[in-house]
Amino acid sequence: MKSLKTGILSLLVAAPLALAGCGNDGADGGGGGASEDASTGAKTGAFTYVISSDPTSLNPINTGDRWGLTFANIVYQPLARIDGATGEQELDLAESIEASEDGLAVTVKLKPDLKFSDGEALTAADVVFTYNIKAVKDNGNADLLWVRDKPITATAVDDLTVRFDLPYYSAAALSNIATETFILPEHIYGAETDFSGSELAEYIGSGPYTLTEYKRGEYLEFAANPLYSGGQPSIEKLVLRIVSNADTVKAALQTGEVDASYVVPAQLADLEGSPVGIYPYPEGRVAYLGVVTPKVDLKLRQALFFSLDRTQIAKAAWLEEKNYQYAYSILPPSNPYATTDLEKYDIDVDKAKALVAESGVADPTLKLGYDGSDPQQQAEAAVIQSEAQAAGITVELVSLDGGTVFDEIEKGVDSAVDLFLGGYIMGIDPDAYSLLFRTDASANYFSYSNPAVDKLFDDGVAAADQSARKAVYAELQAKIADDAVFFAIADNLKIIAINDRIGGIDQAKLVSIYTFEKFGSLTEK
Repeated sequence: MKSLKTGILSLLVAAPLALAGCGNDGADGGGGGASEDASTGAKTGAFTYVISSDPTSLNPINTGDRWGLTFANIVYQPLARIDGATGEQELDLAESIEASEDGLAVTVKLKPDLKFSDGEALTAADVVFTYNIKAVKDNGNADLLWVRDKPITATAVDDLTVRFDLPYYSAAALSNIATETFILPEHIYGAETDFSGSELAEYIGSGPYTLTEYKRGEYLEFAANPLYSGGQPSIEKLVLRIVSNADTVKAALQTGEVDASYVVPAQLADLEGSPVGIYPYPEGRVAYLGVVTPKVDLKLRQALFFSLDRTQIAKAAWLEEKNYQYAYSILPPSNPYATTDLEKYDIDVDKAKALVAESGVADPTLKLGYDGSDPQQQAEAAVIQSEAQAAGITVELVSLDGGTVFDEIEKGVDSAVDLFLGGYIMGIDPDAYSLLFRTDASANYFSYSNPAVDKLFDDGVAAADQSARKAVYAELQAKIADDAVFFAIADNLKIIAINDRIGGIDQAKLVSIYTFEKFGSLTEK
């Protein structure tokens, strides 16, 4: 395996996905595109979906960006899934998942007769193997499989039963154990000792498709898996075509050259009359302006936030309020634990100017890193720059490629930027947000540390009573707001355009992160 430091949950923490990239390469025939008949609505045997960049990792143990997780969801399967926007759980490989009365164990029963794409049986041994390697912190994505200072352990009871034992009670255990870990075959990967890299020697899973070809910067091509537990997909070939230029994507959708892509509100008028349907849906996402906290004085951070008008930033990025809800907390507004009883940083330029003076920083200048290929981030950055100036804060815009924004801020105090634009999807249980805001957590791109916040995360996950948990997380949200770690902007709808010749969209189910929960349910009309 190649060794690569990946941005765990940069998805999740990552900047909103940009359409930036490789022009028309791979558009016709072979890998990288549907056939010419796509524009006529005729069946082609392929579904071509535009993604904005290469996945940062094809390793399902540590991948955390949107496209890496999409790849994992195509090739592999988890025990179950939880929709990040609704909190709904759906069993996948698991037939049942039950927690013990004392909350210290979770038992999972697998469905019978599960197979990997190479024909080998998928059993409890594979589940135990996968969870044991994911719980190794050096592999890069273990945080939620630890409770305080000890890992959750997995044991095979029989071929179809796995018991997970917790070192301490955790209110988030069922969510953290049962979902979003993609099961690997032990007979393929059992000899590996290091899963910290971005690639595996082979890609054998139990998902709806198998990888047949990957041409970096151009496309990933997949073939239907006849052994998929959901039934062999009716569309034989799936292509993830990598295109990063928004105008190129729009033109390809208009002509039917590609079958689907995310789009932004500003593109919708141009797509009228095209052979596509428009599908907006919620993801439970928080779009934000983040701060590399050790680089910027607290008073200056607060001053910057008071200089900003989130209504204008949101309007610039998503045009109309039907496309978003304002966010004020680390949790999206739809989250049942979200509170508005905190410092919202409603615009107050006089207060911002006073805080600049209190900071003692003369003529403050802050560098804002953003994805220069993303039209929404371009719009957000321009508004932030203009509004901060009114408080005497100069914001210099630093345009970066989408992936390099988070490569840069991982450097902490050595980063070339002080601020950055991003967005994350972490799901319903608030314990998952500890990956972003706990000291030294795997996705703490803010380089933020507050022992009081760390303790509140511990207290929240240890609380068995729901009302007690809500009180803890309300206090936690307020403390992070007071520390001016990031400026929450909005929870925006995701909008996907899909060619009218494609059916089965309701069955495939549009969900956060993966786009389609079940790619194998898509059909050609």
